[in-house]
Amino acid sequence: MGRVSRAQAQENRQRVVATASRMFREKGTAVSVADLMKAVGLTHGGFYKQFDSKEDLVDEAIAHAFAEQAAHSTVALEEDAGEHEAARRALIEDYLSVWHRDHAGDGCPVSGFAADLGREPEQATRAQHAYINGIRNRAARLAIGDDDGMAQLCTMVGALVLARATRGNPISEELLQAARTALTKSGTGKSEPQQRTD
Repeated sequence: MGRVSRAQAQENRQRVVATASRMFREKGTAVSVADLMKAVGLTHGGFYKQFDSKEDLVDEAIAHAFAEQAAHSTVALEEDAGEHEAARRALIEDYLSVWHRDHAGDGCPVSGFAADLGREPEQATRAQHAYINGIRNRAARLAIGDDDGMAQLCTMVGALVLARATRGNPISEELLQAARTALTKSGTGKSEPQQRTD
């Protein structure tokens, strides 16, 4: 079997990071390297040609998740067009949707990685920069006037985590609806979004 070209190796690495980003948000960072590489369609041994450790991959997966969300956000496009309140409401509706509840692998990295980083202090320290910037940027998208958006983000993340934990019971949708109502009733003013840190 021939050697993998440099371009192919880079493409393989990107596929591993993207797949890890989804799998870690969906199943947690306890996903094994063997299961991850199987999902990508590469050998277990190939992992160590690309990454020094699984911890390094987790760091990259977190950074990738935030970058991917920022790049594909319709909310960001609306903000660029100067429609902060419309963007804020769209973010709340999308975030607190049944689809988002049911698709953690494609969802927000703030909620997707929170439990694992809370359990793994060393990983949390390594991933802090990307994760904290992600939190601040999400909160800035929710900011209205003197409200920096942090409490709103906490409400959204908490409601989503609780809705995922109770999926299959009517309370799951009730939790999402209660948070949507609370956040859209309280936020009717318009303001410019706060400065982002990335």
